[in-house]
Amino acid sequence: MALRIIEYGILVRMKKEVQKMRKHAITAVERTTNWVGSTASLVLHTIVFIGAFLVGVTGIAEWSMVLLVLTTAVSLEAIYLAIFIQMTVNEHTRSLRDVQEDIDEIEEDIDEIQEDVEGISEEEARDTSRKKSQVMTLQKLSQELAEVKELLQKTQQH
Repeated sequence: MALRIIEYGILVRMKKEVQKMRKHAITAVERTTNWVGSTASLVLHTIVFIGAFLVGVTGIAEWSMVLLVLTTAVSLEAIYLAIFIQMTVNEHTRSLRDVQEDIDEIEEDIDEIQEDVEGISEEEARDTSRKKSQVMTLQKLSQELAEVKELLQKTQQH
C-alpha cells in the first residue's frame, strides 16, 4: 500500500513536470509564430532575400548554389512554420475544449438553479394556497364561534 502511494506521488510529480515543460514549449512556439507574423520578420526576410540575390548577381557565388541554399532554407522554414502553426492550433483547440467544458458546467449549474427557482415558486404557490385555505377555515371557525356565542347568549337568557 505504501509503495502505491509513493508510486502515485512520483506519477503526479512527473505529470506536473511534463505539463510545465509543455507549457514552456507552447509559449516558445507561440512567440515564434507571433514573431514570424510581425513587421520585423517581414523586414528581415526581405533583407535576406535581397542579400541572397545580390550574392548571385554580383557573382560572389554561383546562381545554382545561391538558389539551392535559398530554396532549402525556405523549404525548412516553411516546414517548421507549418509545425509551429499546427501546434498553436492544437493548443487553441485544447483551450477551446476547456472553455466548452466550463460552459457546459455553467449550463448545468443554471439548469439546477432554474429547477430550484421553479421548486421555490411551486412551494410559494402551495403556501399561498395553504394560507388561503387557512384564512377560509379561520373565517368559518369565526362564524361558527359567533353562532355558538349567540346560542349561548340565547340559552342564558332563557
